[in-house]
Amino acid sequence: MFPKVPDYHKPNKPMVPNGLGAFYVLVSTVYLFLIYSLNVVETSNGVSPPLTLAVCILFGGFMGLLDDWIDLKWRYKAFLPLIAAIPLISLAYNLQLRPDMSIPFLGTIHFGAYYYFLIIPLLVTIITNTVNQLGGLNGLETICPAIILIGLTLISGHYAILLYAPIIVWLLLAFFNFRGKIFVGNTGSFAIGITLASFAIISDLKFDLVVSILPYILNSSLILLTFFLYRKKASLSFDGEKLSSDHRRSLATLITYKRSLTERQLVGMISLLVAASTSLALLFNL
Repeated sequence: MFPKVPDYHKPNKPMVPNGLGAFYVLVSTVYLFLIYSLNVVETSNGVSPPLTLAVCILFGGFMGLLDDWIDLKWRYKAFLPLIAAIPLISLAYNLQLRPDMSIPFLGTIHFGAYYYFLIIPLLVTIITNTVNQLGGLNGLETICPAIILIGLTLISGHYAILLYAPIIVWLLLAFFNFRGKIFVGNTGSFAIGITLASFAIISDLKFDLVVSILPYILNSSLILLTFFLYRKKASLSFDGEKLSSDHRRSLATLITYKRSLTERQLVGMISLLVAASTSLALLFNL
């Protein structure tokens, strides 16, 4: 059913089915539609959090599917998430969500009208693309978002019900992805990135999400800086058993710089970094 692509970090480069993130999109949206129809989360002023999240996930999955299909250039992928920000802007405005961000030790920053037309689009665009950029290894693009997803759920109050089914299906995909049996593809990575951004806005956990994705931000910063300054891309060397790098152009190459690690060791180290940043976000929330 799904096209197969080579796993470049395994001996003999076995062919693995790609694009299984479509299951996440399908199950999550059906679940959210059910939540909406049963009115589990109250609709207010004509907008519904479950329906808004479902629309965003659907668009993220469509964008990823389009990328898997025709290999979109980055200049298009960078700005397509702006479309997904439209229902979130409507929800935030109609529910009169606080147009500010509370930062520990610094206080509360008030954005006013800029929150709806600048901050929300920026959050959706940046988070979706940074999540998509941290991948390429078995388990990396599924385990790390799962950690953040669970962390946000723990502090989201009554909105946690929106993520029960998405977390379960994503953890199942992470299990098979970590074992090298499947890839979620861009369909999955874009959908989960938009899920994180949308849910953080709906549940007013923007700062918590920003802290949680600090390793993602570091990875994207390294990738973009080296590309725009030196026109070079990050890559890992594989000797048939371990991964290593002779440069520091991404989080993965930074960790493996002149150091050989197995794929699972590297994924484990990056996952621990994400777990640490997510734990820090939970600590700030307390």
